[in-house]
Amino acid sequence: MNIHQNTLALLGLDNFWILAIGFAALFFILLYAFVNCFRKIEKGTALIRTGLGETKVTFSGMMVFPVIHRAELMDISLKRVEIDRTGKNGLICKDNMRADIKVAFFVRVNNVVEDVLNVAAVIGCDRASSEAEIRALFDAKFSEALKTVGKQFDFIQLYEQRDQFRQQILKVIGTDLNGFVLDDAAIDYLEQTPLEMLDRDNILDSEGMKKIHSLTAEQAKLSNFIQNDKDKVIKQQDVEAREAILELERQLAETEAKQAREVEIVKLREQAETDKVREEENQKAEKARITAEEEVEIAEENKQRQVLVALRNKERTDAVEIERVERERMLEEIERERVTE
Repeated sequence: MNIHQNTLALLGLDNFWILAIGFAALFFILLYAFVNCFRKIEKGTALIRTGLGETKVTFSGMMVFPVIHRAELMDISLKRVEIDRTGKNGLICKDNMRADIKVAFFVRVNNVVEDVLNVAAVIGCDRASSEAEIRALFDAKFSEALKTVGKQFDFIQLYEQRDQFRQQILKVIGTDLNGFVLDDAAIDYLEQTPLEMLDRDNILDSEGMKKIHSLTAEQAKLSNFIQNDKDKVIKQQDVEAREAILELERQLAETEAKQAREVEIVKLREQAETDKVREEENQKAEKARITAEEEVEIAEENKQRQVLVALRNKERTDAVEIERVERERMLEEIERERVTE
């Protein structure tokens, strides 16, 4: 009994491990299938899966199994379609003047499942992803829209009202283009078609040439008038500027003359003051000289007076002495005569 129970337990354990290994193998197989069969796509791309089951479209990613599924990629990013109408194929305006114009249209496949399927069914994924194929697909439609809208504008209006012209083009073309979407349009280049590119035998071109000659003649007249008016204004401004310069020079000359006079007056005043001071100093010097001479003469006179006084004193002294001597001589003579007697 125990042996039988042990055998059953061992058999149950073996079955458990077999089931566990089986589930693990199935999990890894499914994981491997998911990793290898899941298709992830970049932005701006649509993945279309056909085969087993219904056709599906994804913009991010989905499972694609080999053999039973077929997957195609479609580029739904923005494409640039440029319409170039220049030279003899220039756009004819309302006034029959031709315009060289280049317009860039920005087209893409609408990122809606129904529109992607419609485009894939009508033109195929490869053609829908090719910019050249899209340009060929819409060239005629866009060119016709340009012609239609261009005939509603004169050339000058077309040149000045570009935004309105662009809006009219978008309105005529529309935004729904059988699965495609026109996002925007831009006028890259717009100029008048050169005269040498026009056909004189074409009635529309001849009308346009007549309009061009008329407009250019009017513009030439206006330009000549503006040039003459400009020359007149410039000449008048030159005259006014010359008059202003002469007036300023006159004022400058008057100011300089006045300043020169004032300087001369100041110089003369200073010279007179200097002469006055010099004269005063000369007078002072002369007075000092005269005073000095007077003092010298007084001193000389005093000297002479003293000499004269001294001389007279000497003479008196000499006279007294002579008189004394004479008196003594006379006394001696008298004494001698007396003695003799």
